[in-house]
Amino acid sequence: MSDAPLPPPRPSALQPLGTIPSLVEHVAIPRLEVVVEREGDRPSARTMQLDGGTLRVGTHPSNEIVLNDPTVSRFHCRFTLENQVCRVQDLGSLNGTWLQTGQNDPIRIRDADVAPNTSVRVGSSILHVRAVAPAADDEVPAWPAFGTLIGTSLAMRKMFALLEKIAKAEVNVLIQGESGVGKELVAAEIVQHSPRRDAPFVVVDCGAISPNLVESQLFGHMRGAFTGADRDRVGAFEAANGGTIFLDEIGELAIDLQPKLLRVIEAQEVRRLGETQPRKVDVRVIAATNRDLEREINKSRFREDLYFRLSVVTVTVPSLRERKGDIELLIGHFLEALGAKNADRLFTKEVIAELAQHEWPGNVRELRNYVERAVVLESAALRPPPSAREFSQPGDNIPSLAQRPIDINTPFKIAKEGLIDEFERAYLQALLTWSGGNMSKAARHAGIDRMYLHRLVQRHGLRAK
Repeated sequence: MSDAPLPPPRPSALQPLGTIPSLVEHVAIPRLEVVVEREGDRPSARTMQLDGGTLRVGTHPSNEIVLNDPTVSRFHCRFTLENQVCRVQDLGSLNGTWLQTGQNDPIRIRDADVAPNTSVRVGSSILHVRAVAPAADDEVPAWPAFGTLIGTSLAMRKMFALLEKIAKAEVNVLIQGESGVGKELVAAEIVQHSPRRDAPFVVVDCGAISPNLVESQLFGHMRGAFTGADRDRVGAFEAANGGTIFLDEIGELAIDLQPKLLRVIEAQEVRRLGETQPRKVDVRVIAATNRDLEREINKSRFREDLYFRLSVVTVTVPSLRERKGDIELLIGHFLEALGAKNADRLFTKEVIAELAQHEWPGNVRELRNYVERAVVLESAALRPPPSAREFSQPGDNIPSLAQRPIDINTPFKIAKEGLIDEFERAYLQALLTWSGGNMSKAARHAGIDRMYLHRLVQRHGLRAK
C-alpha cells in the first residue's frame, strides 16, 4: 500500500447522501489460500482464497467452507488474515481444531497465528494454508474518515467502503469487535448516512439492564402489568418507530428473551407486557457485541435463528493492533477534542514508535484514556498501571494519585477525569486478581452491582481471568 498522502478528510456524515466524492485507491491486498482435502464423504480437494477477510469452517451452510462431516461442529473454526498473518480460532467446537506438526502428534489450538504452508485438521479434513501472490488492482476508498470515524489504514478504509454500502440499505446489521474498538460510533455513522438519519435513533445497552427489566425496556408495559408498574411505558422498539434501534451488547441478552426479540424483528410488531393486542412498528435493527456469537451458538447460549436475523450484514471493526498505523492520527484527534493541541510535543517519534509496540487490549478506548492521562500528567511515557499482583486485598497499597503534582494549566474536568480513570484501572486490576477473575465474588467484595462491574472492566480494556 502506498504511503503517499491521502486526500482531505471525507465530508461530515451530516452531509446529504450523494454529495460525497467517489475517491478510490488501487492497492495490492495480501492473500492466502486454504486448500481443503479429505473432506469426509466428499473427497475432492477445494481451494478458497483468503484476502484480508474471514473464512469460516463448519457444517452449517452459511460457512465459507462447508464440511459434510458429523465430527465437525456447526461453526467449527475461523481463518482470518490480520497484518499478513493467518489467525486460526476454534469456535468452541466439540472435537477441536488441530495443528498438524509433521511426525509429531497434532496440537490442539484455540487461538493461534499460523505461518503459510501450515496444515490444520478439522474432523476428517485437512486444511492447508498457503501463501499466494497478492490480489492486483483491488479498490479501496482513499478518504481518511467516515464521519466521526477516522483511519488511513487499509482495514479501516475497507470498512468505510462497506459502511457506505450498507448505510443506504434497510437491512439489519450486526457489528462485531473487541471491547473499545468503537462499535457504537460505527452504528451512529450507519444511521447518519442512512435515509433514516432524521428519524429516532434509540440505544439499548442489553448488558447494563437488570434481567427482570429487559423485556419492559425493549417492548414496554401497561400499568399494573407487574409490581411497580404504576403507569404505561413505551418500550424502545416503539420509541424507535420509523427509525433505528441499536442493541448494544446483544450477546448479553438472556436466552429466554431471545425468542421474543426474534418475533418482534420478524413480525415488526410489539406487544407490551400486560397487553393483548400487538402494535405495528417500522424499525431497522443494528446490534453489536464483543462476544463471538458463533461460539455462543455452539454452546447453546445464543439462538441460531436470531443470529441470522440480526446478521443480514456483518461489520467487523478492526482492533487497534490491526491498525497501529492510525495511532498517531488518533492521538491528534483526541488532543484536538480535549482542547490540548499544545500537548502534541509530548508525542515524539520515539514515543509513537513505543506505542506501536503495545498490544492495546482496550483498543481505541485505552488509547484515548492514555492520551488523557498524558495530558494530565504531562508525560507520554507508556508505563503500565500498577500491577494488580502488588496488592493483596482490593485497595491495599494503591498509590496515592492525589499526591501527584497539580498542573493548573490543565482544565479541571480533564485533570479530574484522568485521576479517576487511573484509580479505577488500578483498583479493578487488584480486585480481579484478588477474586481470581470471579466477577460475582469481586462485585460482592467491592459492594457494587455485578453488571456495573462488567461495564467498568470492559471500559478499561481489562479481562477477567
